[in-house]
Amino acid sequence: MIGKVRRMKLREQLSNSEIARRTGLSRNTVKKWLQAPGDQAPKYQRGNGPTKLGAFEATLVQALQADARRPKHARRTARTLFAQLQAQGYRGGYSRLTDFIRDWRQRQGQRAGTAFVPMSFEFGEAFQFDWSEEGLLVGGVYHHM
Repeated sequence: MIGKVRRMKLREQLSNSEIARRTGLSRNTVKKWLQAPGDQAPKYQRGNGPTKLGAFEATLVQALQADARRPKHARRTARTLFAQLQAQGYRGGYSRLTDFIRDWRQRQGQRAGTAFVPMSFEFGEAFQFDWSEEGLLVGGVYHHM
């Protein structure tokens, strides 16, 4: 769509208002897309100021840590956590909560990947084999393996 908007502006010499009418986009969106570098549409970036969730982050992290130890079917969903936080007085939005949960889970996943695996082993620690011999009876004939 961003390519279509740029073609309308550069090739057809249409105004931003006319492009907005033809595409159904707002004039502000058309203006941003024409000013953006490259062929990617600009994305909204949420600011990092204080949020309504800030006062409830400790409670939420504690709940997420408890859920991480539970089986997958027993974990609370984001909607359930949202309802619990609302009962405690949270008046913020659901999307802010889900963004926080997604970021927290991603950070936890990165932290879990730091396991130490030794590259040298004592004799018998790794690669233990059973050198037993087996036999097989096929059609009344014993085969030694």
